Amino acid sequence: MIRLNKMTDYAVVMLSHMAGDHGKVVTAARIALDSGVPLPSVSKLLKQLGKANILISHRGAGGGYSLGRAAKNISVAEIVTALEGPIALTACIDGADTSCGSLPLCAMSGHWNQVNRAIEGALQGVSLADMMPRPFAFKPASDELRLEIKTGVQQADIKPETQITRAP
Repeated sequence: MIRLNKMTDYAVVMLSHMAGDHGKVVTAARIALDSGVPLPSVSKLLKQLGKANILISHRGAGGGYSLGRAAKNISVAEIVTALEGPIALTACIDGADTSCGSLPLCAMSGHWNQVNRAIEGALQGVSLADMMPRPFAFKPASDELRLEIKTGVQQADIKPETQITRAP
């Protein structure tokens, strides 16, 4: 199984929340609250994503972080690379400094590059905007909503125009 680490997953979650308010400067605490990612992880990721120019750091009283560009212009590959390094299934990729003792004799040496490029291309083709949750639209099946009041055996049908008041 190929799996991204938890921090990369957290980064995508954080960034997708920030993308909903593109251009807005938000604090680490606000990002943690909105995304559910623990604050220490948020702080660490913000620094890494800032170094990769995915985020912009704003200093001062109104400081925080904002996306460096529109979500549609940030690829998942860019996020993964910023946090995990080059996208590769194996360590034996072109130009890698590997300590594999079998490399000089390996018949597969260099052949994994085709697979690595395919995976990187697939991740390049998915933007942060593509990863954002779709808006949820709720439409009642009818104009009448049913509310069950669990105070013994009583049930009530309530129409949208019905006012509910607390009994004295």
